[in-house]
Amino acid sequence: MDRRELRAARRADASGAGPTLEEREPARYPGAKGAFALFGEVLLTGLLVAAGGVLIVTLPAALAAGIRHLRRYVDAEQSHVRTYWQDWKQALPGGLVVGAAAVVLAFVLTLDIFLADSGALPGGGLVSIVGWAGLVGAGVALLLAAGTWTPERGWRAAVRSIPSSIATDPIAAVYVAAATVLVGVMTWMLAPLIIAGLGCAAFAVVALPARRGRR
Repeated sequence: MDRRELRAARRADASGAGPTLEEREPARYPGAKGAFALFGEVLLTGLLVAAGGVLIVTLPAALAAGIRHLRRYVDAEQSHVRTYWQDWKQALPGGLVVGAAAVVLAFVLTLDIFLADSGALPGGGLVSIVGWAGLVGAGVALLLAAGTWTPERGWRAAVRSIPSSIATDPIAAVYVAAATVLVGVMTWMLAPLIIAGLGCAAFAVVALPARRGRR
């Protein structure tokens, strides 16, 4: 084997795309071996999700496509940007319905929080807490549904799977809730940070199976 072939073999070995140079168990997530490269892909995913979800009602489709894009990357599969947009187009029809429902719910909860903080509602403190909890819960539901969406299952099955996903692994729901809060805090601190926040939220959903596998 000459030097060029050896370098190619080492690259294939490192990426998990080709035969290994040594006898060992194959990596579970071969595409996620490089921390810096993974971080860059998370940021790219956040940028794609932000672009696909710029109309707000298109955010569910953008999240579903972004999660699938990042999942393909960590599995060392082809994760081209054009594949993201193909998933986005497939997720869009049902995703618009989910997005419209999410917008209405978020508007009602935000209005309740505003009225509670203004003193216009009796028991304003409790109403405000319930409103914020509702917003976080809606974010968790949206991320879990987007994480289980596939072109074959569709959005109806993805939404129906939310209660069972939470019941099966409630700790995972807590992690997703933390990711939802992170997106909100980062956006509140500096609007452009929403790109990193969305990427981290998508990565949190992708990482859930790895956490379950270690239990």
